[in-house]
Amino acid sequence: MGGMILVVRPEPGLGATLRAAEEMGLNAVGYPLFEIRAVRWECPDPAQVDALLIGSANVFRHAGEALSKLTGKPVYAVGATTADAARAAGFAVADVGTGGLQNVLGDVPSGTRLLRLAGAEHVPLHAPEGVTVLTAVTYEAVPLELPEPMRALQDLGLTVLLHSAAAARQFDAEARRLALHRARIDLVVIGPRVADAAGTGWANIHVSPAPNDRAMLELAQAMCI
Repeated sequence: MGGMILVVRPEPGLGATLRAAEEMGLNAVGYPLFEIRAVRWECPDPAQVDALLIGSANVFRHAGEALSKLTGKPVYAVGATTADAARAAGFAVADVGTGGLQNVLGDVPSGTRLLRLAGAEHVPLHAPEGVTVLTAVTYEAVPLELPEPMRALQDLGLTVLLHSAAAARQFDAEARRLALHRARIDLVVIGPRVADAAGTGWANIHVSPAPNDRAMLELAQAMCI
């Protein structure tokens, strides 16, 4: 197998992806493009909240003590990893999505008052009739720079995994700063929205068939054979 896979997601996801890549026999290296940091937030009156809408396990890592006021509220989680983090933090999970938070909203009963706990950058949602969504920002992703040795990696046949639109924009900016040869770099992105944010000039942009880490790695593996 030839080529190198670059993973740029923040920890702890970075380590998880690198371990999965190693188990699959892939040549992968990690340089996080972001550091996740807590944001001070005010918890609304729990009596005015029926359930929580959560799009990332980062909420449970960084929301702090205010989150303890809401442990009696069921969680609508974007996916399995977020649901596992919710349970580990003492929450009951009402539903687990597979295709983004908008799809999760479709399963929320009419009349539900949702509190969405999110990062500073989050996807806009359209609440179905009868469902209200209040959003509170609990963490932010602080951009980081890629190291200078990235120029050498591109000559090995580089495939970059991009798990978010923010990562796509930051890698696009870093590629410009480092004057990387885009035509030598393939991108594997977690969904169409991320592809739209990635900029132009890349050798190829491949959209994962499913919005999860395993599907992205399998796609990268097929490209590197």
